[in-house]
Amino acid sequence: MNMATIFIFLIFFAIIMNPTSSSTLPFTNIFAFGDSFTDTGNTHSGNGPTGFNFVSNSPYGMTFFHRPTNRYSDGRLVIDFVASSLSLHYLPPYLHVKKGSKKAIAASASGVNFAVGGSTAIEYEFFVKNNMSLDTVPDSIGTQLQWFLEYAKAQGCEEGWAQSNSCMRLFDNALFWVGEIGANDYAYSVGSSVPSSVVQDLAIKRITAFLQVLLDKYAKYVIVQGLPPTGCLPLTMTLAPSDDRDDLHCVKTANQLSQSHNAILRDKITALRKGHNHTVVLYADYWGSYTSVMKNPVKYGFVEPFKACCGTGGGPYNYIPFEVCGSPSAGVCANPSKYVNWDGVHLTEAMYKVMADSFLHRNYTHPSFDYLLMRRKNHHHN
Repeated sequence: MNMATIFIFLIFFAIIMNPTSSSTLPFTNIFAFGDSFTDTGNTHSGNGPTGFNFVSNSPYGMTFFHRPTNRYSDGRLVIDFVASSLSLHYLPPYLHVKKGSKKAIAASASGVNFAVGGSTAIEYEFFVKNNMSLDTVPDSIGTQLQWFLEYAKAQGCEEGWAQSNSCMRLFDNALFWVGEIGANDYAYSVGSSVPSSVVQDLAIKRITAFLQVLLDKYAKYVIVQGLPPTGCLPLTMTLAPSDDRDDLHCVKTANQLSQSHNAILRDKITALRKGHNHTVVLYADYWGSYTSVMKNPVKYGFVEPFKACCGTGGGPYNYIPFEVCGSPSAGVCANPSKYVNWDGVHLTEAMYKVMADSFLHRNYTHPSFDYLLMRRKNHHHN
């Protein structure tokens, strides 16, 4: 075989093996929303949640990017693994796109991330009015919706898919990923005079209203994450009484709140589906996926289900408030992949990968991710 033949063969092989050919991609872009479990850089050390005010410092980002990227982890998040699985670039944070960053604008061809570390479901004013704004970030899911509408307007698509053929293509080809939101609402209200039931009612109403806007005009394919077992986080376990525990050895009251939130959210999603037959809406069972790891961590390669890899104080949780990961007094474990938790609240890249795999491949979305891909494929062919 001469060199010319080899060259032609290699080009042909590259074409047929290229996973990013637009004709083979189920989605060409992702729009993501949520809090610090999904934020890829809309916050940084100066403007994120005050309890984790060192996200721009080493050792954040040490495992994959080898530098801090303002992700609250040692590496990639669930949304990064989702993007990779769909052969898309990592999503740039909206505020970088808005500021005109050339790198972010180029990456925005694969979508945009509107998630904000510390974000709440309920608007900021509620927390100010009730004296709960000490640690609060002012950007709620409502703020993220406004950002998305600004972005849509900049594309000439503020009226949604009906506005033009190019808008139809933009939103038809998009996956909307709604990362977990609401955990901060409950955390900020701990110790306040506002009952958790009031917070829950308002949080669910705000999330439902947000989804309603997306489904009415913009989104055809949506995945909505529930809350994880927030009672299993080192921060929660450090601050809660030692007798407040469940069968996972996590904080019972916090986990009960997350479970009831998820049950109501699933009911709301079921109701939204009935009013939007043209859409596919999946519920991602963060609770179920996370607790499957907590029940058998060794099966997934973990040896430390509770202790923060990066933090201060040692002991069972290695977490002291305000001496957190990235601060001068904090240390980091030798092998983050053996730890579920990274910094006291947020998870390691290894745990985020297990979560992403469970959503994409292990039927922890309802209906399954394969069902969503099948519906998308059928839509392609119609």
